[in-house]
Amino acid sequence: MAERFHVMLMERRGEDEEWREWLAKSFAKNKPWDAMVREMVAPEYLKAAKRGAGFFLTKRLEKYGQNPTDYPGLTRDVGRMFMGVDLQCAQCHHHLTVKDYKQVDFQGLYSAFSNIRLQRTNETIQVAWASEGLLNKKLEYSSVFSETKKTTGPRVPFGKEITIPVFEKGKEWTVKADRQKKITGVPAFSPLREIASRMATPDNPFFARNIANRAWFLMMGRGLIEPLDLVHSKNPPSHPELLDLLAKELVAHKFDLKWLFRELALTQTYQRSSVLPKGGASENLFTAAKERPIPAEVLLRNVLLATGERERVTKLDEENEHSLKIFKGLFQTTFANAPREPELAVNATLKAALFLRNNETLLWLVKRRENNLVDRLAKLKTPEKIAGEVFLSVLSRPPSDEERAMVKSFLEKQSDPDRALGDLVWALLSSTEFFVNH
Repeated sequence: MAERFHVMLMERRGEDEEWREWLAKSFAKNKPWDAMVREMVAPEYLKAAKRGAGFFLTKRLEKYGQNPTDYPGLTRDVGRMFMGVDLQCAQCHHHLTVKDYKQVDFQGLYSAFSNIRLQRTNETIQVAWASEGLLNKKLEYSSVFSETKKTTGPRVPFGKEITIPVFEKGKEWTVKADRQKKITGVPAFSPLREIASRMATPDNPFFARNIANRAWFLMMGRGLIEPLDLVHSKNPPSHPELLDLLAKELVAHKFDLKWLFRELALTQTYQRSSVLPKGGASENLFTAAKERPIPAEVLLRNVLLATGERERVTKLDEENEHSLKIFKGLFQTTFANAPREPELAVNATLKAALFLRNNETLLWLVKRRENNLVDRLAKLKTPEKIAGEVFLSVLSRPPSDEERAMVKSFLEKQSDPDRALGDLVWALLSSTEFFVNH
């Protein structure tokens, strides 16, 4: 769960041990999703158990290349990930194609997130963290199509504007900044906390529907609303009553994700075969199981398990050319998307094809060693038994009569039995069937 949500939420921006630990412990404790989101949107860095959640913000505050801090991108990602609305095109004017998205929805969220700054570790806070400035006036903005000036305070998209309180002089800060002691001030009014408390709540219908839709996507390979982050009145769900029910029940179960994923796993939809029914399949009606992308990390585990090399690779020293660390780096480089790109579909690439064909580290897995898959196959007496074992080990199914005949014909033509068996394993590992969750 931590690994899958890391890929979804961070979109390959990088790794952080505190973040991974926070995710894993949150899921282990079955922390409600609304609580997790509030901890991500308004991190509490002084609390060791929660500070890892701040990586969602701090990584997006880092500059990459010659670009300035991407505050619009951070604003966009909060809307996308937690409400299913991509407001990027509403930054400078009302959205040109989605009438529901207004400029004020972007600017209201932007006013809170443009008010934070990235801070490096210090003696008190042992992780990179985000400090909030003093927000004492509304954000001024205008459309590129008009010279009319408008203002807004912080606000959750489609919600009410949050009133910026006025404090007596000297009471604007709960903790005053002290440069000599390297203490950053803590404002009495926290826009992040206000946004978090209003966004991650049962009162925000976009919030529950978004995570229900994303959970459905993770399990079924396609959301009830597609694209996942383009929720609006002109892009209705394929099954509106179902999405309403999932959101309602998730709220009733206090945003219990373990309950939600269990319910989805028990559905007839999740348990359907990928074999097309008579008359063909309808992708948006889920009449057959849809091929789903397998993240690079999961793909690596599948390869190591299928070849019988997982235990050996795990025990090798990190510097060994066949260690788990080396394999992880190779698979992420080859099969993961580029940073800031969602992993939403099965994408065949030339880079992946060349890796499977030529990479010596990968091909090492299909050479005969004690107790690996090739070794087990070599000890079997007949081509029929070899076919049964290799198909079950790699594809988790028995071979068809045609496939048994193919294996028999292939092996009878080979002069080097061990190499032939390795090639057979390699062929199945390289197949589309192995590379998609189906």
